[in-house]
Amino acid sequence: MDDFSKIFDSIKIIFATYGLKILGAIIFFIIGLWIINAITKLLGKLMVRRKIDASLQSFLASMISIGLKVLLLVSVAGMMGIETTSFVAVIGALGLAVGLALQGSLANFAGGVLILLFKPFKAGDLIESNGQVGVVQGIQIFNTILLTPENKTTIIANAMVSNGIIVNLSHHGNLRVDLTAAVAADNDMEKVRSVIMKVLNSDPKILKDPAPGVYVSKLGGYFTELSIRPYATVANYWDVYFGTLEKVQKACAANGITSPVPSQVLISKTV
Repeated sequence: MDDFSKIFDSIKIIFATYGLKILGAIIFFIIGLWIINAITKLLGKLMVRRKIDASLQSFLASMISIGLKVLLLVSVAGMMGIETTSFVAVIGALGLAVGLALQGSLANFAGGVLILLFKPFKAGDLIESNGQVGVVQGIQIFNTILLTPENKTTIIANAMVSNGIIVNLSHHGNLRVDLTAAVAADNDMEKVRSVIMKVLNSDPKILKDPAPGVYVSKLGGYFTELSIRPYATVANYWDVYFGTLEKVQKACAANGITSPVPSQVLISKTV
């Protein structure tokens, strides 16, 4: 009985010394979890209002929730009298080690966050980046995926995209198609322009607004170079790009417009 009394007395002393701290820490932990969940939900609603990408929403919400919960656990440990300096040092060391090991991935992640936040382009846009031209199939946390005109899937690291030059060809909803053609210099330019304009105006895939144009861009000894400038939607860009010159060539041939032939000078040498 004496041993039991001693144990009971020790428990009472421990409870009297640490009981209130433990109870307070438990209450603080429960309230902290409720506040963290409320903050996470509020941030989620704000991100939905800001129309932030869904994949970025879930990732940011998870990162914020985990970070706040780690801080909560350290605070609870401090309330219970546990030395937290070593915990903070370990967490800092782990963070530094992970950061050094994943430098490239973190740069790509930061680039993905910037792209998703500032939206220089979106899925479905035709863009040019790092020498690649293609339709954006998806913007992931670490990579941007393009589908090129050759039907090839190109994956570019987001760090390269965000730090490089981005040309958004879809931003205005239409694209100018830059084409050149050459005809013989002795052709009637008004007739040539009329024939080409008729081709451009009759093609349903070429926009009427902005209006297409045909301009003389270069004069040579035996040829005249023309710049042909139709406009098309993003979806019809490649059809117009590859199809217009063929239609122009056929129309010019049907209307007696001649192609340029280089002049040749024959030099004879007398021995």
